[in-house]
Amino acid sequence: MKIAFIGGGNMGEAMVSAILDKGLAKPEAVTISDIAQARLKHLEQKYGVAVTGSNPKAISGKDVVVLAIKPQNLPEVISELGGKLKSNQLVLSIIAGAKIRALSKGLKHGGIVRAMPNTPAQIGEGMSVWTATAEVTDEQKGWAGAILGAMGRELYVDDESYLDMATAISGSGPAYFFLMVESLVDAAVKIGLPRDIAQELVLQTMLGSAKFIQKSGEEPAELRRKVTSPGGTTAEALLRLEKGGFSQLILEAVKAAYDKAKRLGG
Repeated sequence: MKIAFIGGGNMGEAMVSAILDKGLAKPEAVTISDIAQARLKHLEQKYGVAVTGSNPKAISGKDVVVLAIKPQNLPEVISELGGKLKSNQLVLSIIAGAKIRALSKGLKHGGIVRAMPNTPAQIGEGMSVWTATAEVTDEQKGWAGAILGAMGRELYVDDESYLDMATAISGSGPAYFFLMVESLVDAAVKIGLPRDIAQELVLQTMLGSAKFIQKSGEEPAELRRKVTSPGGTTAEALLRLEKGGFSQLILEAVKAAYDKAKRLGG
């Protein structure tokens, strides 16, 4: 598989690293295009891949073209690549909010996969949700699944509207988690724990609880009920969260992210 990356940012680098680590492509089969020369030099030295400042040059002869740029840079890339892709090339876009319809019209190309990975993909623990146009072949779907799966878990959906929903959950979700960790650590410090001890307690509790949900086969609500003894410390804490409207706030936050994702896509 020969792959071109348009954009060499953190997520693009995560994909390159995962692809090479899993043996999906050899370094000489990967080309990265970016406007930042220092960034290209770093990627070339670290991974042994080809680099260029020309997007048209990068896509030449490639099986897969990964669009890993910021949304504000999309119009420029479309003007450079529109009508220049071969019909048998797969475009894999991880651009936030960029709808397939807009990509297809601008690039004058049918074979498009749109994906929403999240930041843990940078350490191989990501969650990517993706969909594809009818023009994408089974072989190309296999390529897309393998690339995204190399960064963690991947989930194919047949309805593009699910990607905006995924953006609000798995895409933005790490930030919600980081805020929860930050808040728990700060609370632990305020009741007297040293910060290093507080952070270790919080992180392992979060990690262990997530794995417990996965392995127990039980619903989170049932596990919560089991760990909450009537009149105990957990019950007292949960009562305060309920009084503060914790669940409603989470709903409002997710809805706000979802609405924003839809607006970004026009």
